[in-house]
Amino acid sequence: MGVQRLVAALLAALLLAGCAPATSVTGGPPPAHPEPGSPYAVGVRTFTLDPGSARPLPVTLWYPAEGAAVADGRFPVVVYSHGLDSLPRLHAGLVTRWAAAGFVVAAPAYPHTRRGAPRFSRADVRHQPADAWRLIRHLVRLDTRRGDPLAGHLDVARFAAAGHSAGGFTTAGMFTPGHSARLRAGIVIAGGGMAGRLADPAAPLLFVHGTADRVVPLGVGRAAYDRASGPAAFLSLLGQGHGEYLGPGRRGFDQVLAATTEFLRWTLYGDPAARRRLTGAALSPGVTAFEHRLTT
Repeated sequence: MGVQRLVAALLAALLLAGCAPATSVTGGPPPAHPEPGSPYAVGVRTFTLDPGSARPLPVTLWYPAEGAAVADGRFPVVVYSHGLDSLPRLHAGLVTRWAAAGFVVAAPAYPHTRRGAPRFSRADVRHQPADAWRLIRHLVRLDTRRGDPLAGHLDVARFAAAGHSAGGFTTAGMFTPGHSARLRAGIVIAGGGMAGRLADPAAPLLFVHGTADRVVPLGVGRAAYDRASGPAAFLSLLGQGHGEYLGPGRRGFDQVLAATTEFLRWTLYGDPAARRRLTGAALSPGVTAFEHRLTT
């Protein structure tokens, strides 16, 4: 069986199992806000995108805050996709820490795979990359919307996509031929590639996977890593399963948080020092293993 057919078959297995819980990196204009030197407070807001449509999309958005207001400056944006039978708030332990580090995180609750969906459908994962792109287009418009508290605070030239399990497949599915160069990086956690190839423009990708994952086997993530045509890295959580390492205080969480944050600092803030720190942040003997094909 060819690699593409193997990945497709394993994606089908994922859908049966369930999974609750660019251009060059330095290309383009520099961010309008320098990389923060200390953590921010974190604000949160919710809204529903296209509420009257066939695919309304509830969104939870976490952002750097100062008091009750959005912090001064512009911040890169991470679109975070949940897994099957999950919700954005179940991933707050990780993504709120990204927001504190100086990123806006927008997390949609997908219409037919979120927990409590009235018409739950595992197969609907194939439609979710388009939903995530719809959210990106909305945020680009929101940044110019007069009177909105977030207007002028979103660095809409610098998006990343990230997600866990089915959300990792959703993330990989956003990197299709001709995708907008606004999407500058991806983080695939316990997921893999959808049908087709991870296409140019070749944005940097970070894969995170438990070596004992029985829902999405390690080989699925490895196959996607091997297919990535641009800079890529693979963080293995030794002996771990499908995502327990995403909980604060759990074994491996500190390494996942540190590695993903440095990866986002490198790819979205253009910080070469973050790239140099990435290996040290990711590698912890007996807990993680790390390999990469990253440029300096």
